[in-house]
Amino acid sequence: MKVVAINGSPRKGGNTETLLREALKPLQAAGWESSFIQLGGAKIRGCIACYKCFENKDARCAVKTDVANDCLAEIFAADAVIMGSPTYFTDVTAELKALIDRAGLVAIANGGLLYGKIGAAVIAVRRGGGTHAYDSINHMYLMSGMVVPGSSYWNLGYGLNPGDVGGDAEGLRNMHHLGQSIACLGKALATVKGEYPGMPAGGEG
Repeated sequence: MKVVAINGSPRKGGNTETLLREALKPLQAAGWESSFIQLGGAKIRGCIACYKCFENKDARCAVKTDVANDCLAEIFAADAVIMGSPTYFTDVTAELKALIDRAGLVAIANGGLLYGKIGAAVIAVRRGGGTHAYDSINHMYLMSGMVVPGSSYWNLGYGLNPGDVGGDAEGLRNMHHLGQSIACLGKALATVKGEYPGMPAGGEG
């Protein structure tokens, strides 16, 4: 099985990346193939609502001048997607929001490409606003028919400066539990899909 982690923070090696990599550890130990995308700081624009994806139906965004389609290819090929972001004025970064909007629309335009995948959100926060950013990611997951796993608490890690989250023992422990939950859920979903190969794509049935 395959998991992709997407770092919406422009800080490479910062708190969001630390949390994401901690969540990946149990999955890697369970034999999952993993990839990591550094999205924050990359060139990506928001959805322009051209709806060409509904005409082309090629699992790609019609805007091909940035990194979006590379990210979409990884997302659609994965069994689980973990999106992470720091908290910017109680929400996700502009780069991650752009990817959320474009991935969600392209998936819908192509018959529900996210349906049945596992989706998890991970948030780094200094003090407040983290749950709103967390919800921003999960809302797209849920309306796309993805399965959102629980953990031992909200998937938040606390810290301001790079490395601060390393002192949040509960946050790191929760990331580990999240990775374990995704691994367990992946096994269960693989069994269900094997028993019910005709499970509908998003929007059908």
